[in-house]
Amino acid sequence: MSDEEKKGSFGDLLKKFFTKLPGEGELVKGTVISVDNGAVRIDVSGVTTGVIRGHELFSESDQFSNIHIGDEVEATVVEKENENGEMELSFRAAGHEIVWKRMEELVQNGLTLEGKIVNANKGGLMVQVDALVGFMPVSQLSPENYPRVPGGDKNRILEHLKQHIGKTMQVKVLDANKNNEKLIVSEKAVWEDSQKAVLDAYKIGDIIEGEVGALTSFGAFIKFGEGLEGLVHISEIAWQRIDHPKDVLKIGDRVKAQIIDLNKSKIYLSIKRLVDDPWKSVKDNYKMGQIVEGQIHKVEPFGLMIRLDNDIHGLAHISELSNGQMGEDKMGDEFKVGDVKKFEIVNIEPAEHRLGLRLEGVKPKAEQKKEEKKPEAAAEEKKEEKAEEQVAE
Repeated sequence: MSDEEKKGSFGDLLKKFFTKLPGEGELVKGTVISVDNGAVRIDVSGVTTGVIRGHELFSESDQFSNIHIGDEVEATVVEKENENGEMELSFRAAGHEIVWKRMEELVQNGLTLEGKIVNANKGGLMVQVDALVGFMPVSQLSPENYPRVPGGDKNRILEHLKQHIGKTMQVKVLDANKNNEKLIVSEKAVWEDSQKAVLDAYKIGDIIEGEVGALTSFGAFIKFGEGLEGLVHISEIAWQRIDHPKDVLKIGDRVKAQIIDLNKSKIYLSIKRLVDDPWKSVKDNYKMGQIVEGQIHKVEPFGLMIRLDNDIHGLAHISELSNGQMGEDKMGDEFKVGDVKKFEIVNIEPAEHRLGLRLEGVKPKAEQKKEEKKPEAAAEEKKEEKAEEQVAE
């Protein structure tokens, strides 16, 4: 073989060698060949020797603890060749890469892992999973840990969330984006999985019996079955209009309710549907023009809410409370919650659950308008008479 051929062959070998070398930032696999003097050396696929030393040895994960000669490990290339001709590697960067890859896999396979609550803010919890800290929005807490705070006071929500700091939870990874350093985890997803088998025993239309566990401005939460909880929206509590669930329910009450919707882990219930709609027979008890006694239930800017009986409530609009104009201030002075007054029924709409009332003694608006026109007509007649007299003169 000529010298030129030898040089060509050697050059090809070098070219192949450097082509096979991984680039900076790439993840490489290798076998540990030595662990001494604060450094770990690995054989990188028989191509070169890599070294991990100093702070690059350390990782928040336990992935690289207790390394022994012969172990297969992964590391990230920091520098292709250092001052000693070795490839400079990092366990720390590799650990970061590996743990993000693991999080992405968890999104796909839906497996559960343990997370530790390390901090809280008004929006949710910071949860350490493996070597990363992810975020759990308040909406992703299980029903047991969800902060049901009256009025949604964010400061009180934060106080509730802070009580979880230091605790561990079983969570699922919902989103893992390494580029944006975004990791979203959920406790509710784990809870939903545990409820699936239990929920299979129920269907829409089933009647359950449970205990009122919590009351909020929008409804009541009912605990029933094996750790299940359903929501009765305020509109499904009673046929009559109520301002707050506490008007008819209290925590600890035993109630029956009907399942009206099942949406994954969310269970929606109705109490009122187990009772006949009283508005179906409202015309059996009340007639147009009838004078009835009613108790003022609420004073609103637009009129009075009147309780005729336990089920039927009516509205006396502000325009039906006097023979003249009545301002909101005057209405509040003249009418008080709890007062009993007599009213005339002016309209009944069973399908809309509406019943209109007029305070007894108040004339219909049409009559009031006619009476307003009389003085005007009289004035016109006088003008005409006066004009005729002037013409005669």
